[in-house]
Amino acid sequence: MFPSDKKSILDAIAEEESRLAGLEGEAEKARERLRALRSKLETVVCEPHVPYTLPLATNIPAPTTSGEKIDLFRSLFRGRDDIFPRLWTNLASGKKGYAPACSNEWVPGICEKPRVRCGDCPNQAFIPVANQVIRDHLQGKQVIGVYPLLKDETCRLLAVDFDKGSWMEDVLAFIEACHAHDLPAAVERSRSGNGAHVWFFFADPVAATVARKMGCYLITEAMARRHQLSMKSYDRLFPNQDTMPRGGFGSLIALPLQHGPRQKGNTVFLDDRMQPYADQWAYLASIQRLDPRRVESIAEEATRSGRVIDVPMSLSDDMSDKSPWMRPPSGHPRRTLIADPLPKQVRAALAQRLFIEKAGLPPPILNEIKRLAAFQNPEFYKKQSMRLSTAMTPRVICCAEELSDHIALPRGCLDELKDLLKFAGSLLALEDRRVAGESLDCHFQGNLTPVQEQAARALLQHDIGLFVAPPGIGKTVVGTFLIAARHRSSQLWSRYRRRVPPHSGILIRTGPSGNQSSVCRGTYSHTVPS
Repeated sequence: MFPSDKKSILDAIAEEESRLAGLEGEAEKARERLRALRSKLETVVCEPHVPYTLPLATNIPAPTTSGEKIDLFRSLFRGRDDIFPRLWTNLASGKKGYAPACSNEWVPGICEKPRVRCGDCPNQAFIPVANQVIRDHLQGKQVIGVYPLLKDETCRLLAVDFDKGSWMEDVLAFIEACHAHDLPAAVERSRSGNGAHVWFFFADPVAATVARKMGCYLITEAMARRHQLSMKSYDRLFPNQDTMPRGGFGSLIALPLQHGPRQKGNTVFLDDRMQPYADQWAYLASIQRLDPRRVESIAEEATRSGRVIDVPMSLSDDMSDKSPWMRPPSGHPRRTLIADPLPKQVRAALAQRLFIEKAGLPPPILNEIKRLAAFQNPEFYKKQSMRLSTAMTPRVICCAEELSDHIALPRGCLDELKDLLKFAGSLLALEDRRVAGESLDCHFQGNLTPVQEQAARALLQHDIGLFVAPPGIGKTVVGTFLIAARHRSSQLWSRYRRRVPPHSGILIRTGPSGNQSSVCRGTYSHTVPS
């Protein structure tokens, strides 16, 4: 029963409020402990485990003679046969790199490196791949690589490179995605020991664009399992191009089983526990080659479902122009169904960016959240269509940032985030942590042009917006008008007060005394760098 007199009711209310405050405090402490535990879990180094075994047919006999081993090696790691890259080391500086093996290399009067690139040299004498070249590589007399992209823009293999401190977890997520599609993949620990290459081998040549679509799709699938996997992974495929760059040979990748690193357990192939196979040659003999029709089927299905990269594609992408029927209707982004349960509310804070709390969110939804702030780089496709090198041009630009407890997005992603969470069966609990700024006693005295006035009136209707205009429109003037219209200090205020000259035709009154910071009349346009 509730008390009847006023004092007892007030005491009861105070007691319940105190109890509620205590519960909220306990809940916040629990959330802090949960965040700390999740952060700790990501840093714990434990023995990797996956619930399946990488393909290995132990009943296949291993090659025994050196000739058989070389033949097997060449049949798997086959790129261009007319040229191969060889590792060089500058003993004075310690620098290392790869260059095409050429019998004229550094010959006085013939070789003009580095002034003339090997691809443009008129005295090319490239050394073709031969059994002795492979034997020298396996015996440690030299370290070589392979150019996977063939002259007709096909390839006989595909490799994906993983590095950084989390390479092992990234590889396991990628292999799990391969396993889900019954794709045999071979994992090789890299030369440094701090990374890995995942190899696919084809029974016959496959168009590079098709093979790379399959690789990108598998990376996309792996990201749904492990959201920490960087979108830079899309740039770590070999071959790295769909088409042959003009005057080049395409990207290269170092070959495995290098003699020196092999003694340290590197450049060798790993089992499902990320341990080297006892018999490397038996494992290589057991590797399955993928049928090109299977690769094409996966690439086509990935394209139809929009899951090749699964971020918005630029209109300048020539690939989309070649297959416009593959594009989704404009304004209707594809959504991926999330099978994992989500909390009823997802907590976020709106400040200089949009910070989404990760606690309690499964990897698939975290992956989808990051993709809201990613898009395919039009410069990549422009360079590729012109057959220019894309080595330093990322395929995907991602504006999301992974923090310890949050994912940070640009504030313009707010509406899309709400739609995504609603589609997934959750709601956004948003806390506004923006700084309101200080009140300004100011007003604008100037004459806006019709274009400036149209832009200013449109911008005043929104909290978040972007004003894009060519030089000469007067973006500074519009920004100053907005400050005066809202009567609030901002980053724009501290920036523009230094950029508006006394002859600007704008009157700004600041401070309680109404001192004039600039006085003039007329119409003024000032250019802000775009």
